[in-house]
Amino acid sequence: MADEGDVLTDLDLDPANTGNGADNQPAAGIIAQYVKDMSVEVPNAPECFQWKDAPQVDVQFNIAARQISDEVHEVELKINATAKAEKGNVFLVEVAYCGLLGMRNLPEDQAHAFLYSEAPRLLFPFARRILADASRDAGQQPLMIDPIDFNGLYTQRLQQKRQEEAAAGGPPAGEA
Repeated sequence: MADEGDVLTDLDLDPANTGNGADNQPAAGIIAQYVKDMSVEVPNAPECFQWKDAPQVDVQFNIAARQISDEVHEVELKINATAKAEKGNVFLVEVAYCGLLGMRNLPEDQAHAFLYSEAPRLLFPFARRILADASRDAGQQPLMIDPIDFNGLYTQRLQQKRQEEAAAGGPPAGEA
């Protein structure tokens, strides 16, 4: 842009740079978020509310992704939390929290990393709140899960997979 008195003049008149051409830039984002499945159980109520020992809490999570269309994927962050005391289960909460993700023009390795690292990182705070509310609604203290380093876990899992593939692809058995 050049300023000529009170008149602004666009000096770049090349139509290729105006943004009306093909949409070929990489793009990714969340389209929608939702609870796909949820279960809350307090199998030993009301007795468990009188137990004195603090429950041991076990939290497991899993990440799954599936393609819906060419540019849309569903990422599922599944969290299972079980609180057990000496006398039995205090509560069990299972949450499958999902996001629909739009992606286009991403290289395969970047798309995979987005689905299994970045998308779970974006979904986690919402799933964490739902889990905390569910444990509170089950009559217990809200279960507040510490933040998770999904990128670190993703990198670790890729390294583990490469090591497994390298071990499986060792020297061939049989005659040389």
